[in-house]
Amino acid sequence: MSKIAGVLALIAFLVITLAFTSIKYHDATCSSIEIEYAPDDIIALDKAVIRKIITDADKDIFGKKFDSINTAALEQELEKHAAVFKAEVFEMVAKDSTTYKGVLTVRVKHREPFLRVIKRTDSYYLDEFGFKFPVSGNYPAHVLVATGNIDEQFAKEELLPCVRFIENDEFWRAQIEQVYVESEDNVILTPLFGDQLIEMGSLENYQEKLRNLKTFYKKVLAKNNWNKYKSISLKYKDQIVAKRN
Repeated sequence: MSKIAGVLALIAFLVITLAFTSIKYHDATCSSIEIEYAPDDIIALDKAVIRKIITDADKDIFGKKFDSINTAALEQELEKHAAVFKAEVFEMVAKDSTTYKGVLTVRVKHREPFLRVIKRTDSYYLDEFGFKFPVSGNYPAHVLVATGNIDEQFAKEELLPCVRFIENDEFWRAQIEQVYVESEDNVILTPLFGDQLIEMGSLENYQEKLRNLKTFYKKVLAKNNWNKYKSISLKYKDQIVAKRN
């Protein structure tokens, strides 16, 4: 019986404590905004920009009781920013001596730029899913660059899958430095090592073309022949045409 009485007393204590904490929680007001994001995000908005989005959306947020803050609306405002993939806003209460301090925590997941497209009149990023968002000095990123005559639909539907293949292949990720689109029927890759340009032709069957080229690299170029060729053409089916310097 004494054990049962002890358990009941503990339960009663917890219920009273939680009820008391709940009252203090609802009475807590927002005194600060804490911003979090993963340190390995490729791009990252300045925390001042994120904080401004919050305070513009709710100008009276500091000093406002937690139960009056619409966190879902704040998340929607943050996700309107092109560089934000997902936002979470939640309330935390920290005890400061005898008072309860309210901290609004903002957790942001940024979009990951996969390709940067540079045109004569425009420059933008594409993420892995083809979402377009602008380049900004606030979040520079070092990703593969494509230049030239690039239609946005071509960039999303044909160029992006090829770049995804390159980025997912350890050999090509280390080798390809830049992409130049002369036309949709002639895409040129610039390698990091060697002086030659790689003429893909169209991007049709790009997987097969790059697999064949990798074999050529290993059998021919790897034998101290990196600078003997000025161009390598993959335009023709099942053929590699290499022009010497």
